[in-house]
Amino acid sequence: MNVILAEDHTIVRNALRMLLETDKNIKVSAEARNGQQVLDLLESDDQADVVLSDIDMPLMDGISLAKALKNSGSSTKVIILSMHEEETFVLEAFRAGVCGYLLKSVSAEELVFAINHIYSGGRYLCSDLVMAMLKRDLDNPCQLRSAGLTEIDFSPRELEVLQLIAEGLTNQQMSDKLFLSKRTIEGHRQSLIDKTGVRNTAGLISFAMRNGLIQ
Repeated sequence: MNVILAEDHTIVRNALRMLLETDKNIKVSAEARNGQQVLDLLESDDQADVVLSDIDMPLMDGISLAKALKNSGSSTKVIILSMHEEETFVLEAFRAGVCGYLLKSVSAEELVFAINHIYSGGRYLCSDLVMAMLKRDLDNPCQLRSAGLTEIDFSPRELEVLQLIAEGLTNQQMSDKLFLSKRTIEGHRQSLIDKTGVRNTAGLISFAMRNGLIQ
């Protein structure tokens, strides 16, 4: 896939380029110092599958870039890589149309996994933010949505996948452990989210813990 890096710090851009190009599926096709430069690149022949963007940049920030691409109908996916861990930034980014949000403290392995996952059609929130939101929900049980287990029919395989999700395994790691395709794992994950009525992995783990479904 072709990736554009949008980051106003040259040292950070150089480090990201070196890191990403260790993955044979990723090619950094261009670099930009702000969101406007990304739009200019995309209007030329410099097309990209993914833009990995900081939030804080001059002229046009990462969230404004995501909004502009969404409004233009572009198929380019935007992933935010930011120091901002506040939930308001995360929610604003996803509302703007980003497909992923990661903190700059994320591991190289998780960053590469997230980019490949989003390129394949998924969405992603880094594990540190998922756990922070989960902790918030557990500390405020009055905000949690209740659901009757008697109304939900989980398959043994779904419960097995749920336990592995709670342990922090990625789709690929679950695929290897259970000897199932990654697409099958993704199907089980989506089925669990649909059945429980939660919005994301954090909500799914929270639901499972409240109802004693995971150890």
